[in-house]
Amino acid sequence: MKFRDLVETYKKIESTTKRLEMTAHLVELLKKTPPEIIDKVVYLLQGKIYPDFVNIELGVAEKLAIKAISISSGFSEKEIEKEIRETGDIGEATEKLMKKKKQRSFFREELTVKSAYDGFVRIAKAQGKDSQDVKIKTLCELLQNGDPEEDKYIIRTLLGRLRLGIADMTILDALAIAFATKEDRPAIERAYNVYSDLGGIAKKLCEGSLEGLKEIKIQVGVPIKAMLAERAKSIEEMLEHIRDPVVEYKYDGIRLQVHIGKEISLFSRRLENLTEQFPDVVNALKKVFDKEVIVEGECVALNRETGEMLPFQAISHRRGRKYEVEETAKEFPVALFLFDCLYAEGEDMTQKPLSERRKKLEELLKPDQEIRASHMIRSKDKDEIESFFLKAIEDGCEGIVAKASESEYKAGARGWSWIKYKRDYKSEMIDTVDLVVVGGFAGQGRRAGTYGALLLACYNDEEDTFETVCKVGTGFDDETLAKMPEIFERVDKDNNKNKKPARVESAIEPDYWFDPKIVMEVLGAEITLSPVHTCARDIIRKGSGLAIRFPRFTGRWRKDKSAEEATTTKEIIELYKKQLKKVEE
Repeated sequence: MKFRDLVETYKKIESTTKRLEMTAHLVELLKKTPPEIIDKVVYLLQGKIYPDFVNIELGVAEKLAIKAISISSGFSEKEIEKEIRETGDIGEATEKLMKKKKQRSFFREELTVKSAYDGFVRIAKAQGKDSQDVKIKTLCELLQNGDPEEDKYIIRTLLGRLRLGIADMTILDALAIAFATKEDRPAIERAYNVYSDLGGIAKKLCEGSLEGLKEIKIQVGVPIKAMLAERAKSIEEMLEHIRDPVVEYKYDGIRLQVHIGKEISLFSRRLENLTEQFPDVVNALKKVFDKEVIVEGECVALNRETGEMLPFQAISHRRGRKYEVEETAKEFPVALFLFDCLYAEGEDMTQKPLSERRKKLEELLKPDQEIRASHMIRSKDKDEIESFFLKAIEDGCEGIVAKASESEYKAGARGWSWIKYKRDYKSEMIDTVDLVVVGGFAGQGRRAGTYGALLLACYNDEEDTFETVCKVGTGFDDETLAKMPEIFERVDKDNNKNKKPARVESAIEPDYWFDPKIVMEVLGAEITLSPVHTCARDIIRKGSGLAIRFPRFTGRWRKDKSAEEATTTKEIIELYKKQLKKVEE
């Protein structure tokens, strides 16, 4: 299959903002893709070469890419940098320069999907003292074999800037249409939730239709999509939904899914492999488990002297640290509080009731100071749960989570079987929300050179779009303000700053558009009807959306959440309705 076929699909998808049209283009591509490379095509559509849980990144520094473009085109690095500044996109700049490159290639092989993919893999896996030379040589070969338009997408892919605007759910839709039926879509998503390899799912479907899905089972080393909780404004509301609850602490840390087999792997709720960042947790797990299991818990930073739990900001220092890991582990010690068992000794536990899963966890766990079972009570009594909630707050937690004792573990789903109640719910807006940054406004005065405010959006999971809900310009300390251009540098480069991303619905035009990637925690005074914001537009009132009034940044960047895991439009609507009910009471 020619790489040109993939490029033509990229172009078609970029030319539309309509999800149905994007899906149709994907279906057309998938149907003509040979089974032996369909997994590679799906990864490339995601801008990857492997699933997230495989700890190999397709990252290439921009300076290295510029050097390879210079060698391939004959233009100097300064000329290339100038072209990038003028176009605002290194992919566009590459295409333009390669069209008028100063030397021609005498030996050029037609680029195929397989040869391009293999080149990307060589670049990603290059290590050691000669790795830079290997990466540059391989990238030059790809650029020489590709035509200028293909080169644009080669560079965008390698730099993580493909920006097609398609999410995993859209690809699942296309797979259902191409190889099954719309009625089979839930079964396909279920398979993806327990086996989070979209390329692998595509290969199973392509080779054996739905029969292939029946072979997909939970595997140690392949993360399962996390089950999520709804939110409640009171303990009374929790008890209305769950009659026989198990109530646990809601820790203020990083959720980890632990896979123990021949090796130990740790995955975030976004399915990223965090094993290397927590060597102390891995060593502790070796002491407390001697069976093959998949368990889930919350990793929390501790005060070394007092043993007290510290807020999320403390453990966030452990995220993204690839070097000096052992020193960081000593500086920010942690404990892992386990609350669920998803797989044990060859048996899928997800379809068993929580009470049975918890019993199995406690049977297998040999607790110590670093690995423990979560704090938990079984109670239907409001007063007892209230006391447990106050104790959780006193111990440094966010609040509590109530879970139906007979509930199954529904991978990738959010429902009323799990309900969280946090201390922030006593504020005017009831709760903090996690919103996606989609735009920025240039700072003035003291904020010149950074952003004066950010345009934030919630996620509409039915339409697969991001709808604006507020502008936030308060809650930033001087250090955060100074770092903001650096925080958003990569996102800004991912998109032409004057071009609205395809999945963003906005009636507001910021100075800079950002691809929806970075999530931040926000608290406001109340939710009001808005004539300008697009969140829930026309649902509550014709011509109006919903907006957060007087929003402020809490200081917490939600690096543990993808954009699609941000607060949803439906959740904003529910918060608004609860707010109205509170006023009426």
